Amino acid sequence: MKHIAESTVRRLSLYLRFLEDYRRQGLETISSGDLASLGGTTSAQVRKDLSFFGSFGTRGLGYSVSALSKRIREILGLEREWRVIIVGAGKIGAALAQYEGFGYRGFKIVGVYDVDQARIGQSLDGVIVKDQQELDGDLKSLKADIVLIAVPPEAAQPLVDRVTKAGIRGVLNFAPAPLHAPAGVTLRSVDMALELEILSYALAAKA
Repeated sequence: MKHIAESTVRRLSLYLRFLEDYRRQGLETISSGDLASLGGTTSAQVRKDLSFFGSFGTRGLGYSVSALSKRIREILGLEREWRVIIVGAGKIGAALAQYEGFGYRGFKIVGVYDVDQARIGQSLDGVIVKDQQELDGDLKSLKADIVLIAVPPEAAQPLVDRVTKAGIRGVLNFAPAPLHAPAGVTLRSVDMALELEILSYALAAKA
């Protein structure tokens, strides 16, 4: 598979959101200009992003909303269901477990785990929080594809080691800690404090 820049993948995800909004409004076509305007980019960039994956649209008529939506979902791997486990049922983990947007994108929360006895047994949008001691066996029995980590920083790396050893190849980390994963595993980290600091810099620079 040819390498596609992460920035391109991010824009494809945005395009999909706009296309789905158009479809809900009953609109059948959309132009590259419309997608560019919504995504804060240019028509040329939209056409370039899509050209990596084939030929789309008709000059003068634009893109079919339903056809382009379907193709981008295929490109992003959203034509199948991804089974997700969350480790950490604190504020972040609980919010993730109850986020409705995951289901719309094909991500199904199949398990939530914690070490805190006060949280174990709670229901988060119909999923019962289980003791983290049960995690290893459940990773296989639940056929999990992705693990979301929302634990304290000191617990994050041992958890990454644990789930990847069990065969997990996709990890999304919310712990503010630098982590590493073995070859063949995709590890992504969301550092909310870092994002706020970048935003703070941007605001301060404009002052």
